Amino acid sequence: MTAVATKEHRGIPKAIFLEDVDGYMNEDAKEEKSATNVLQSFDEQLQKYKYMELNLIQRKKRLRAQIPDIEKTLEIVEHMLQKKEEFNTHFLLSDQVHAVAKVPPTEKVFLWLGANTMLEYSIDEAVALLTKNLNTAVVNAGQLDEDLEYLSNQITTMEVNMARVYNWDFKRRKAAAEQK
Repeated sequence: MTAVATKEHRGIPKAIFLEDVDGYMNEDAKEEKSATNVLQSFDEQLQKYKYMELNLIQRKKRLRAQIPDIEKTLEIVEHMLQKKEEFNTHFLLSDQVHAVAKVPPTEKVFLWLGANTMLEYSIDEAVALLTKNLNTAVVNAGQLDEDLEYLSNQITTMEVNMARVYNWDFKRRKAAAEQK
């Protein structure tokens, strides 16, 4: 029995709870398992889980920031689709600087895709693209929440395993010291 099984949840290995610490520590007679080595191995796995958690939190933060931007852009493009006449709007030039512009009726819009890339779309194509992107972002945000919850459970399992191995080693040493 190992502390990390091969079953995965979207690439995150499942941590096995050590029911029988004594059995785990003595299961392979050929290989001497010291509590220090086991704790070190568990700590390495725990650090991997924490690294994955940090990456998922950063991805979630970026995604949560993108969703309002996509919603706002979609709202504007849908407004342009409904209004076939010229209208005035305020737009952001830079932080704290806004300008007023007259927007003539148009059938084309430019969407900022990131990485210094802007593409021209018809308004219908833009609505379809933004709707698809919004739905994908919402689904991905939900999956990230599930992954973070799963990862939190794995971190807790590894921490409990480490505490149980430490306590097992402490009791073993205490019993050895009392026998002397």
